[in-house]
Amino acid sequence: MMIVTTENIPGYHVREIVGPVFGLTVRSRGIGGNIVAGLRSIMGGEIKEYTSMLEDARKQALDRMVKNAKEMGANAVVMMRYDSGEIGQDMSEIVAYGTAVIVEKE
Repeated sequence: MMIVTTENIPGYHVREIVGPVFGLTVRSRGIGGNIVAGLRSIMGGEIKEYTSMLEDARKQALDRMVKNAKEMGANAVVMMRYDSGEIGQDMSEIVAYGTAVIVEKE
C-alpha cells in the first residue's frame, strides 16, 4: 500500500478514485502515566510518556486507515493527513485520513 501526502505519485497514474478513507483511535494515559507526566511538566522538557502514547496512536490510526483502504479495494492512499483533538482532559483522538485510490504504473 503506497501512502503519500501529495495528490500524485510520481511514475503512477490514478486509474480510479475509490473514496475517502480514515483510521481513528482514542487514547488515554493511565493514572500512573498522568502523575509522572505531571511531575515532568513541572520540571520542563519533553514528556516522554505522552510522546510514546501519541506515536503509538498515530501508528494505530495509520494501520486502521490502510486496513480500511484495502477492504475498499484500493492499492494507495493520496493526500494522507493526520488530525488530532482532545476529548475531555485525559483523552486524545488521532485520525489518519486521505483518499483511497487505485493506481497503475505509467
